[in-house]
Amino acid sequence: MTEHQHHRGTIRTTRLDVPPAEVGAVGLGCMGMSWIYREQERDDAASIAVVHEALDLGVTALDTADIYGDGHNEELLGRALAGRRDEAFLATKGGLVVDDLAARALHRDGSPAHLRRALDASLARLGTDRVDLYYLHRPDPAVPLAESWGALAELVAAGKARAVGLSEVSAEQAAEMHAIHPVAAVQSELSLWTRDPLGADGILAWCTANGAAFVPFAPLGRGFLTGTVATADFGDEDFRAHNPRFTADAMAANWRIVERVREVADRHGATAAQVALAWTLAQGPRVLPIPGTKKSRYLRENAAAAALDLTPADLALLDDLPTAVGARY
Repeated sequence: MTEHQHHRGTIRTTRLDVPPAEVGAVGLGCMGMSWIYREQERDDAASIAVVHEALDLGVTALDTADIYGDGHNEELLGRALAGRRDEAFLATKGGLVVDDLAARALHRDGSPAHLRRALDASLARLGTDRVDLYYLHRPDPAVPLAESWGALAELVAAGKARAVGLSEVSAEQAAEMHAIHPVAAVQSELSLWTRDPLGADGILAWCTANGAAFVPFAPLGRGFLTGTVATADFGDEDFRAHNPRFTADAMAANWRIVERVREVADRHGATAAQVALAWTLAQGPRVLPIPGTKKSRYLRENAAAAALDLTPADLALLDDLPTAVGARY
């Protein structure tokens, strides 16, 4: 990305160096359209309409993975992008395998043979001959990371991916892989209540120093930081029903985080969600958050967060928020 984000028309954009692209400064995570959150509300037609609206708005960085609904999310995006593929910056991931969709039981497979098959299957579901960014979804402890990464590099050489990235890796792992083939992006969880990537030796600092994009997933704290999730009544099929941060006691304790975020939002006439996203954008020039939504109003709200410039006083208050109660998994 460039050393600054800039405005083009009405939406702020960010320039990626590898692969060369200009994308909306806030992307769209598509997982929730198919999987994990309130699955009983899944509505493919409504989700396709949201993807179309995202492209119309300039929210062009779309993020999916082969495990999201065991292929459903990629098929959904394939339908949404029919005739509009070139308007999107399309990222997907491989290296995880669904064992039981209902139980969300997974295992890792970073073998080169699997990754080659996985991308071919993803391309077929997505209805395209290449993705803009292909991630190794998680390192496989049974396979040397360099072997997995070498397979991804071969997929770039074959023209099936324009660039490749890593998810949930350390700065040391990223550096080792970058010496083999450029790491275009690293995706990890980052939000006001999950700050693991920060710090002088953190993965965000590595990305900034090496020209890689840093892509925060769950930048809205799986919905909690928006201030619209007040009870633990999710339904058993919702991931949050079994997440330590979303027990009734943890949510009650964590509500003080939302209250402080709302203080900042009120000063700006913004929403808590917009403040949470603006904070992630303020962490560096190469940060591309991918909040998920399947609703038009939240898509527009999230996109507008890129225009919210937090003051040094705002950032100081947000940096001093209490630590979240409950592990992130």
